[in-house]
Amino acid sequence: MIEARGLVKNFGKRTALDRMTFRIGGKSVFGLVGSNGAGKSTFLRTVAGIYRPDAGKLLVDGEEPFENSGIKARIFFIPDYPYFFPQADLSEMGRFFSRIYPHWDWKCFREMNRIFQLGEKTRISDMSKGMQRQAALICAFSAKPDYLLLDEIFDGLDPVMRQLLKKLVSEEISARGMTAVIASHDLRELEDLCDHIGLFHRGGVLLEEDLDELRLGVCKVQAVFRPMPNRSEFKPLDIIRWETHGSLLNLVVRAGKEKVLARLNSMNPVFVEVLPLTLEEVFISEMEVAGYDIENILSDKKA
Repeated sequence: MIEARGLVKNFGKRTALDRMTFRIGGKSVFGLVGSNGAGKSTFLRTVAGIYRPDAGKLLVDGEEPFENSGIKARIFFIPDYPYFFPQADLSEMGRFFSRIYPHWDWKCFREMNRIFQLGEKTRISDMSKGMQRQAALICAFSAKPDYLLLDEIFDGLDPVMRQLLKKLVSEEISARGMTAVIASHDLRELEDLCDHIGLFHRGGVLLEEDLDELRLGVCKVQAVFRPMPNRSEFKPLDIIRWETHGSLLNLVVRAGKEKVLARLNSMNPVFVEVLPLTLEEVFISEMEVAGYDIENILSDKKA
């Protein structure tokens, strides 16, 4: 388990993590989403033991990872820009990581090289961005970590490699009980893979939920009214998003399907239906509630 307790991390006058408190359970895929600068990368680096908290605690299975070689040997972190030794090839990086990770698996390393087909003797600095990410993944899976931390890992990977990554992560969780924490702006990919989602904004956590429960607790509705009722008439529904186009009303409501339909049908709509809600729509709706939307961004720029 990864646990943040009042976690604070500052960089000069800027607070990257602001009294953050939440948990990430084991044997699952946890997706970190949020606005730019929300603290996702800082959080991953703190879990990896790269940063020391300025206040509060960050615990991995009850221990602080900073300057803790025992915990770090169970964590593999791939940052947004993976680091490799200058002029190194995969075989050299493999020898390096094999001295750090006690469960390093050379058989897996050979198999990963066969799957990704990068070439063990190819200089990594000569590879494309996507190929360098694949090289980092080869090392990560061969290290057999208990916790795999991935920062914007889908960036630069083609659709086939993205599907392969999701398959490999799922297999590791099923076979070994690994936990994966993935920070990404690619919500479509996270939607296919994650069990839980944490929504970060301005160094805090707006929500942390099971993805299936999140979908059940937020409802997208399209309805036609003639005439269109006032918004106040939809109480006590917790409306996250409200859009009207003539007699057509689009709503995103924080409530279950049955409750929403019961309220709307009591208002005699011409037509009403519940539509599938994507993770991206949940993200946009929750961020609008937090004041992070296009209109506010534009108005701030004008000011």
